[in-house]
Amino acid sequence: MDLRQLQSLLAVVDHGGFTAAAKALHTVQSNVSAHVARLEKELGAVLIDRTSGDPTPEGSVVIARARRIQAELDSLPSDVASLRAEVTGPVSIGIIGTTARWLVPHLVDTMSARYPRVRVVVHDATTASLLLQLESGAIDIAVLSLPVPDPEVMTRPLFIEHRLLAMPVDHRLAHIDRLNLSDLDGEPLLVEPRGHPFREQLEVLFAERGLHLVVKAEVDGTRLVASLAFEGFGVAILPASAVSNRPDLDWRTAPIDDLPGRAVGLATRRHGLLSAPARALREVLEDVIGERAEEQPGIHPTVET
Repeated sequence: MDLRQLQSLLAVVDHGGFTAAAKALHTVQSNVSAHVARLEKELGAVLIDRTSGDPTPEGSVVIARARRIQAELDSLPSDVASLRAEVTGPVSIGIIGTTARWLVPHLVDTMSARYPRVRVVVHDATTASLLLQLESGAIDIAVLSLPVPDPEVMTRPLFIEHRLLAMPVDHRLAHIDRLNLSDLDGEPLLVEPRGHPFREQLEVLFAERGLHLVVKAEVDGTRLVASLAFEGFGVAILPASAVSNRPDLDWRTAPIDDLPGRAVGLATRRHGLLSAPARALREVLEDVIGERAEEQPGIHPTVET
């Protein structure tokens, strides 16, 4: 097994076939085919279905490992440069959308000032999507909702934000300044699909209080839930950072006193070393949150300032 075989396999998957992979690697198709075939022979398994061009189950496992290996190799130049007191190179961070809205401007500005030779790439996605990208090596670190029930990922808390009920101004609860979960008994809500931590938390809390959780629609993505709520499609429980300040929307929000806030944290892969640019970004991220999070309504940092 050698790196050319792994690179050929990744190129076939990323570019949609052996011919496109050869073009991307500046070689001929027969070389790509030979590398993949040798890898398959050594592992004793077919990795690419030659009919569909898709990875087999065995291929998916190898591809995930190969991406991690490639990510480690890509970090070598940056790590060597950091030993000369010069942090340089690319780093990718994934951030959930509602947090990215206020965090990214401060993060990018501070990184540019402290580490001008580091190129930061920001990915905006849901927690579930960011976990997949983190595990595959597509991103180096992630800012996402906690908890993360994945033994391959390490997390540490960054901040807590209040949860609010967003509703139209003519809703039956709109006149109440502060709510309890009992006020939502039987109220149709826009919620995340089953399997998401907050959805499971809601079901447990409602059941413990003998309340009836009614689901109007299941929506994956906090920003989409917020948009639907603000457009009057339904009532939703939102983290503070998802609340819109658009003056043209006929809606209001109210805090839910007996509902725990949303924990947001920093996630990294358990195995493998962070590159020098990734370590620099982690340092700046924690500094920015410690300094800026309290400026955001309803957000309280848990990192040291």
